[in-house]
Amino acid sequence: MFYIIGLGLCDEKDITVRGLEAVKSSTRVYLEAYTSILMVEKDRLEAFYEKELIVADRDMVETQSDEILAGADTGHVSLLVVGDPLGATTHTDIVLRARALGIPVRIINNASIMNAVGVCGLQLYNFGQTVSLPFFTETWKPDSWYGRIKENLDIGLHTLVLLDIKVKEQSEENLARGRKIYEPPRYMSIPTAISQLLEVESTRGEGALDPDKTLAIALSRVGGHPPGDQSQSTDGETIVSGTLAELAAAPPEAYGQPLHSLVIVGKRLHYLEVDYAGEWARNKENWRSVAENVYGCTLE
Repeated sequence: MFYIIGLGLCDEKDITVRGLEAVKSSTRVYLEAYTSILMVEKDRLEAFYEKELIVADRDMVETQSDEILAGADTGHVSLLVVGDPLGATTHTDIVLRARALGIPVRIINNASIMNAVGVCGLQLYNFGQTVSLPFFTETWKPDSWYGRIKENLDIGLHTLVLLDIKVKEQSEENLARGRKIYEPPRYMSIPTAISQLLEVESTRGEGALDPDKTLAIALSRVGGHPPGDQSQSTDGETIVSGTLAELAAAPPEAYGQPLHSLVIVGKRLHYLEVDYAGEWARNKENWRSVAENVYGCTLE
């Protein structure tokens, strides 16, 4: 059997019982380490699972899948994925490769940002298309995601924006020269994300995003322990709400440690959502004012 196992969002204890049983029964266990990060180091996982983990980077998963799948027709092999295996990042390619080799596949699901985003207080039913926001460079500033955000907002739906991470990336020079030298990991912050959003808005000029009239909610380390919980060793979940301008002006420490995500709030907004998310507002009075006067939400 080839298992693809979701690890959840926080630490070694977020794995499901079924997932842990599959790990313990496996002859080899790979940890996918390029689409997201857990809040603990690999050795914590190994100690809890009582298994050695083989780190699988992008090259291994995408170009050396035969190595991962070797022996899965006669024993058990597991691939561990942060969040849910088919959540924000899918792993359908390796599933299809396994099936083509006649290897049975079992997917063991877990929580991902796609459903855990509900902690911000917005109804999951009112979310539209999720978008990924890549780091801009001087020569590459993709904006295809803008149209999806606008489509969501046009029908009043919220948008989950997943912020870019760069893990084991090569510079253009090292890539061109074939040198296996990698850049330090980078994680997009909330201020950087909002800056890029508004830069594209100024270029496109379609009015989807307004710094002072668009509400948004910033989230970091969703699924983590609450800040100040001294019994835990991981940095906590942080939620901050406000207009885009208010979030952009907040100091970096307001958002906690990565990974960060951002929700663009749509106008299909219930007063309970306003009250719930408003608990984390940079300016609670302005949050309610924009919700009522711009979004047309009747507050009670």
